Order: sequence, then structure tokens, then C-alpha cells
Amino acid sequence: MSYISHAQLAERPGARELAEVATATHEHIVAAELMEASLQGDDRSAWSAAEIAVADDALQRIDDAVSDAQATIDGFLGKRGYLPLNPVPGIVTAWTRAIARYFLHKDRIRTDEKSDPIVRDYRDAMKLLQLTAEGKFSLGAEDDLVSQGTGSPAFTPGSSTIRDSLKDY
Repeated sequence: MSYISHAQLAERPGARELAEVATATHEHIVAAELMEASLQGDDRSAWSAAEIAVADDALQRIDDAVSDAQATIDGFLGKRGYLPLNPVPGIVTAWTRAIARYFLHKDRIRTDEKSDPIVRDYRDAMKLLQLTAEGKFSLGAEDDLVSQGTGSPAFTPGSSTIRDSLKDY
């Protein structure tokens, strides 16, 4: 089971960005419309067989990045016994998107990493994954590995810790 679908990737980061980073360096960048059709599973008959082959190669690179992102996530979540995930929590989909996007952008010229949204999202995902593995972050309401307290303090009638500790004075 994939943690993110092609349609979700087409929505964000979008077909144009994915075409730019996933097309092999020796090929012309896949047209955004063709990448959109490839991600959505739409009709691609308007493009040549050669263009479709380049798009399929780019799609395979995207799938490889998603697979690597999922393996990274599974490494953290496996420590807490979360696997297999069914259903996939939305936060895991967001982490998959951020990590796969970072992997796809690995060859680009870096700007200031402190203000780079791709690096920021990747680092945030990795930090939250680490906190999840340590049991300090929950996957959400459906997270049954985190103890569910009522959030209310417990009272014992007739008992007072302060009064009991002062009775010797």
C-alpha cells in the first residue's frame, strides 16, 4: 500500500514541478500536461510514443522516490509497532510527500537551506518521525498505541495529600 497516490502528488507539489525534477537529465523535460495525464491515469494518446516513454521513465523516478520515502518512514514507525498502516493517517501522507520531494530535488543547486521550503519540510518530517519513534508524537485520533486518558485529574474522596502530609504538625 502506497502512503501517497499519484493524484495526491499531482495536486501537490504538482505535475510541472515533478516533470522538471524527475525527467532524466539527457531528455527534454516532460510537458506538464503529459505528466499530469500520467499521474492521473488519463488518456495520453495525444503524445508520441517517445514522449510517453520519457514520461513513464519520469514516473518511475517519482515512484522510486516515494518508495524510498516510505522505507524511511517505515524505519521510524516500525520502532513503535505502527506497521502496517491501515488506513494511512494524513500526517504520514504529508511526510511521504515532503521526503519524496526532497529526494527528487537532491541534484538541484541549493539556496539558503534555512529558508528553503523543500529542506524545511523534509527536516520537519524527519523531526516528527523521530519524535513518533520515541513515543512523543501521536499519529492522530486513530492512534491506538498512545494511551488515551480522559484528560481529567483523578480524585479520591476524603483524601488530601496536603492535609495528610500536615497532620503531624
